[in-house]
Amino acid sequence: MIDLKATRRALHQIPEIGLQEFKTHDFLLKTIKDLTASKDFVHIKTWQTGILVFLEGYQPGKIIGWRTDIDGLPIVEETGLEFKSLHTDRMHACGHDMHMTIALGLLDDLVQAQPKHHLLFLFQPAEENAAGGMLMYRDGAFGDWLPDEFYGLHVRPDLKVGDIATNRSTLFAGTCEVKITFTGQSGHAAFPHTANDALVAASYFITQVQSVVSRSVNPIEGAVVTFGSMHAGTTNNVIAGTASLHGTIRALTQEMSLHVQKRVRDIAEGIASSFGLKLDLELNPSGYLPVENDPELADRLMAYFSAQEGVNLIDCAPAMTGEDFGYLLNKVPGVMFWLGVDTPYPLHHPKMSPKEEALSFAVQTIAPFLRSKTN
Repeated sequence: MIDLKATRRALHQIPEIGLQEFKTHDFLLKTIKDLTASKDFVHIKTWQTGILVFLEGYQPGKIIGWRTDIDGLPIVEETGLEFKSLHTDRMHACGHDMHMTIALGLLDDLVQAQPKHHLLFLFQPAEENAAGGMLMYRDGAFGDWLPDEFYGLHVRPDLKVGDIATNRSTLFAGTCEVKITFTGQSGHAAFPHTANDALVAASYFITQVQSVVSRSVNPIEGAVVTFGSMHAGTTNNVIAGTASLHGTIRALTQEMSLHVQKRVRDIAEGIASSFGLKLDLELNPSGYLPVENDPELADRLMAYFSAQEGVNLIDCAPAMTGEDFGYLLNKVPGVMFWLGVDTPYPLHHPKMSPKEEALSFAVQTIAPFLRSKTN
């Protein structure tokens, strides 16, 4: 039987950036092979640093999938733990070490007997930086193993161990990166009529784009438009010929995301036209679509967990954080849920340190659920 605490601590020490999870991949693959040795119904294949583990059912009618992410973040750890990261500028500050350990614990439990229906464990790279789920799907990594139902979890610091939170609609927002460059004509500050000021145009855009959420989005729905970076000009007495902005759009449904993207584009094009500027605009939703839970499957999952002793099931509101599991749930019906880990520090904080009691709780609670789906 796998030692959950030791496994989590070993993984915590080797965080790696997406698509560079080489040590993590080796650790996972060795552990998976040890757990599934002599099980002739288990098949393993890899995709770059990702791993797919397929438990072949003896009378299959469907494929049930469990997904975990495996990458870390470019953060210097400040937890002071004895098992802190061995990579000085990398940290598992989003709990993916917990996610991986839980997945291995579930595999260890469920591999003890061949399931009736197929069961796929996906160890997915690059959740944080490159939408690894999208990359794997587009590259055909699943082949014939694409699940009919997909499930996954994410740790949540502000919930207690024993808490499971989800809903029957959107759990996480979809995100879209926005890059804009206005290009005009630089000139001397004393002769503004000979120039075409990109900085002024960009300032108008920043002011006008605030109206997207306040005037173009139904107030009972959710969306965010934030521009966190603007760069223009070189010195005080030279009119800026270019101005570049970098921002993000977040929305709770793909329909709303597309609507907000269109409004941002309309405003940028209008500003560029009115100022006589050239516009370069890039909208990149990549693979970070909204995590939209399938209502029927979510209802069944919530009913199951609410009936389990020791589980505090919470019907929660959506969060504006992004997660690339949304791309896979856009292709396959499924459910994602929060797992409480009770730590005062939020996700992506250099001191974020989940309570390890959540590991055994998760495995003991989720394994029977997956067994009920595959038998």
